[in-house]
Amino acid sequence: MTEHKVELYVYDLSQGLARQMSMQFLGIQIDAVYHTSIVVFGREYYYGAGIQSSLPERTHHGAPMEIIPLGTTSLPQEVVLEYLDSMKQEYTPESYDLFLHNCNNFTADLTMFLCGVEIPEKIKNLPQEVLNTPFGQMMRPVLESQLRPITQAAPPPEPQPQRMQAPSRVKTVTSITEFDEILNSAPCVVAFFTSSRCPPCTVVYPHFEQLAAEAGEKGVFVKVDIGVAGQLGSKYGISATPTFITWSKGEQLDLWKGASPADLKRNVEMLMAVTYPAHPHTQLSIPTTLSLANTSIRNRVVFSKLPPLEKVASKLGPIAADPAVSSLIDFLRHRASEGAVNAPIPDEPRWSVFLQNSIATLPEDTLFPLVDLLRASLVDPRVSGWFAEEKGHATIKTLLDYVTTHDDAPYSLKLVTTQSLCNLFTSPLFLRHLTTPPLSTLLISVITSFLLEPAHATLRVAAGNLAFLLASHVQQARSTRSEEVLSEEELVELAAAAIEGLKGADESEGRLLALSLAMLLYCAPMEGTKDLAAALGAGEVLDTRRKAAKGENARLFAEVGRLVGV
Repeated sequence: MTEHKVELYVYDLSQGLARQMSMQFLGIQIDAVYHTSIVVFGREYYYGAGIQSSLPERTHHGAPMEIIPLGTTSLPQEVVLEYLDSMKQEYTPESYDLFLHNCNNFTADLTMFLCGVEIPEKIKNLPQEVLNTPFGQMMRPVLESQLRPITQAAPPPEPQPQRMQAPSRVKTVTSITEFDEILNSAPCVVAFFTSSRCPPCTVVYPHFEQLAAEAGEKGVFVKVDIGVAGQLGSKYGISATPTFITWSKGEQLDLWKGASPADLKRNVEMLMAVTYPAHPHTQLSIPTTLSLANTSIRNRVVFSKLPPLEKVASKLGPIAADPAVSSLIDFLRHRASEGAVNAPIPDEPRWSVFLQNSIATLPEDTLFPLVDLLRASLVDPRVSGWFAEEKGHATIKTLLDYVTTHDDAPYSLKLVTTQSLCNLFTSPLFLRHLTTPPLSTLLISVITSFLLEPAHATLRVAAGNLAFLLASHVQQARSTRSEEVLSEEELVELAAAAIEGLKGADESEGRLLALSLAMLLYCAPMEGTKDLAAALGAGEVLDTRRKAAKGENARLFAEVGRLVGV
């Protein structure tokens, strides 16, 4: 097994200024403003304007101040490339944050995947150490605005651009035992029987390799040289080369001879279609549903209305003077008057602890304005991003625990809590946490309880928006990564709440719930969802809505009705 060297390249974004001036301004000594990257397989990988790569020491940061050996990795290059591609979902240009989601977070994740070690603590902990100082908090927006053009700059062009070519996915097999193991374990297999004296084989082989690359993990492409593996050739009666045989789930599907790329492509596509039949939903025409869903995702509701800060401070009385609360009020005031960039970031660690204690001790009429301040602050991705990375998500979990276990919690508190949850979606960092227990369990409990609240339409609307945001994330993960981010039980619970909510919803509520139901069920695993729709009478509910609606809404309810009926 080949081992590949893994190195951490460390740069100083301050070019020495941090070492000289940090004690004077921050009150603590820091050696550098660290930027890090990983060098493996002859390429340097780093995070700024998304995940980028260059030849080692050819980035716009110049020469590293230090190169730290991290060990070796035995992972194949193609596996690492696939993992890097999957990381692009989280490490986007938009989600970059100098303090909370930066190049060092990226190298820490990649290093752990490659060789199971941590990057140095002094690098990983530096941003929080800076934020823990008053001057660091005050200068955060300025530092972000000054360093972002550096961290997110494009790499200089390479004089001789090199692309890492993933090794061939074709397996060369010489023994009957190995071949049988592949047939018994792989969903589908394509075998290419060739020989060293076969010119047509040379012509068709690049096409075979290309199809293997396109199939990825879905199929195993095998090359058998009958001059070397004569027993395999005899077993399958190979009398001429090239000969191709395909198997689906262990059963032989087809056999043909000749070097036609068109025949090869057509038969491989047939194999994939038989082994991985298309979801019935893909055969439906639902243009109105998809168009409205995309529009709603682009124009998602953010509950950004600023509460009257002076009245809030007056109502809170002495509590408003607490540094945790006053820093948040100052942030919201400056954000409204001077813009987000110039607003001093609130003292988030102190504020989170204060809010958790308040939930346990303060009366509900005092708790409401505090949660409303939280709701307004979460509009800013820097704040929502901090709560996404908070250890154990203690603040959000404490708040959700309270409103889901106290049936007598006032309507106003339930409302601002639900709106706060919607605003968490301003940070892409929170998505993976919201679909993982215990947060997913609490979130779904909020949706299912408040979506059916009979006396408060505004609360139902907020819960409906939350349901749509979650359903859209479920659909995105399903369509882009073929991943189900909710369990079947959670999916069923959400879909049941949407169907039940449709019965008494007004026109705008019904539209959003129909879209949520569509996003939850479109191309979902069939087992369970069809029985659910039938048991809850989803088809009848949607048909009733269709008959009462007109135009675009009527088409929407008709399309979603066809979807749940498949």
